Amino acid sequence: MSTTPAQARRSPAERVLAFVERVGNRLPDPFFLFVYLFAALAVITTVVAACHVTVTVPGTAQPVAVKGLFTGEGVRFLLSKFVDNFVTFPPLGNVLVMLLAVGLAERAGLLEAAVRAVFSRAPRWLLPFAVSLVSFQAHVMADAGIIVIPPLAALVFRAAGRHPVAGAIGGFACVTGGYGAGTLLGSYDALLSGLTQKAVTVVPVAVQPQVTMAMNWFFTAAAGLILPFLGAWLIARVLEPRLSPYTPPDGAEEETSAALTTVQRKGLRRAAIVLAVYVAVVAVAWLLPGSPLRGENGSLINSPLLTGLVLVLFLAFAITGITYGITTGTITKPGDVPSMMAEAVKDMAGYIVLILAISQFIAVFTWSNLGTLLAVRSAEFLQSVHLTGFAGILAFVVLVSVLNLFITSGSALWSLVAPVFVPAFMLLGYDPGFVQAAYRIGDSATQIITPLSPYLFVLLTVLRRYEPDLRLGTLIARTSIFVIPFWVVWVALLAVFYFGDIPFGPGVHVHLPR
Repeated sequence: MSTTPAQARRSPAERVLAFVERVGNRLPDPFFLFVYLFAALAVITTVVAACHVTVTVPGTAQPVAVKGLFTGEGVRFLLSKFVDNFVTFPPLGNVLVMLLAVGLAERAGLLEAAVRAVFSRAPRWLLPFAVSLVSFQAHVMADAGIIVIPPLAALVFRAAGRHPVAGAIGGFACVTGGYGAGTLLGSYDALLSGLTQKAVTVVPVAVQPQVTMAMNWFFTAAAGLILPFLGAWLIARVLEPRLSPYTPPDGAEEETSAALTTVQRKGLRRAAIVLAVYVAVVAVAWLLPGSPLRGENGSLINSPLLTGLVLVLFLAFAITGITYGITTGTITKPGDVPSMMAEAVKDMAGYIVLILAISQFIAVFTWSNLGTLLAVRSAEFLQSVHLTGFAGILAFVVLVSVLNLFITSGSALWSLVAPVFVPAFMLLGYDPGFVQAAYRIGDSATQIITPLSPYLFVLLTVLRRYEPDLRLGTLIARTSIFVIPFWVVWVALLAVFYFGDIPFGPGVHVHLPR
């Protein structure tokens, strides 16, 4: 097949991204992807079961047989457990509860006001760092952060006499490239920990690892404080100097200021005071000897507070959102609160439908013992090629980074890889929290450039206000400068935690306790 002159002039990177786009566009919707995977799983488990395949988990004496779905036992399992597989799937409840409160705070105006407050107070020279720092915490707003921050960053850059395109691209790159980082916990943490909780049940271990929302908190907080310096440097020293001097397009409308009104500032102050009081009360109650928030023998780590962190965070977002809403007038009557929460659930309708397919796939994957078989064989393969140390986890990060170019849904991708790699690395002695931390890197860094991300086209629409002739290829070229630096520094941070045996979160180390 001959190539056109335009195709021949494309750089290797552009050709790779074009290939990613072609392949990715042929992938089905995530819901149907898991429907097709479920159908393939049903056939595979039945064939493997008919061959009487068994597997022995290291440390156990009895081999377990693979069970087929197209058998009497399999049909009975699916009929009796179909609803339970869905409604008891950990990510479903955790994520919905978190999004009720986060959605309330967002619709009350609290989250956007907090972002505006940081942006509007930053001096001109500090704007790149302010944008980068806030963007690395924006996952707490879920995907709304990817939509809200770039136009606000463009606005404050332009008001300060800097290039608005640099602000918008920098905000987008730091939100997406740092989606798995941040000092704050949110729905993304609830999603990952819920899927990890299911994955750890694939193989039996001597000591059951603790799975909580905070299992990566120390690692993500470190990344959320270190990577913003890199993001700011890339915005100010690499991206912005490469852009032509900004000239407002003819007929461009005057944009509103990013500054807050007096009422909004008052609302933020009251919300901050309420949050401070709430955090102080929870902390004191947790630290008091004999507190019901402590665990067995007074443990602070294996405690009800950490296992019930979803409720703690739910209340934090809810009370601050309500405080801000009442102060600013976005909440005028009690009925506004459930209405705002209901709107947040509407936004998650697609996620709920996706979970219906994912939950059945993982349930059958676990029940059939095919997951156990693959985990044991994967662990044996890694041992045979001597990838049992940091090199093994590095290979896992590379794999996720590549898959993330094609499967942009974080929940779909972790649902695919967690049931195999979490138990496989557990069999090698690694804590699932460590594996989940490594996954965050691959799931974030390449999200910046994948042409399959719908938010990349949202960003393109925003940028055409300032650069009407901007094309997608040019945009991807500009965002690509963030990918390798973010990936390398984040992996280096993972290495520091690994070789220093630094906890990734409360009670979560590199290796499982023996």
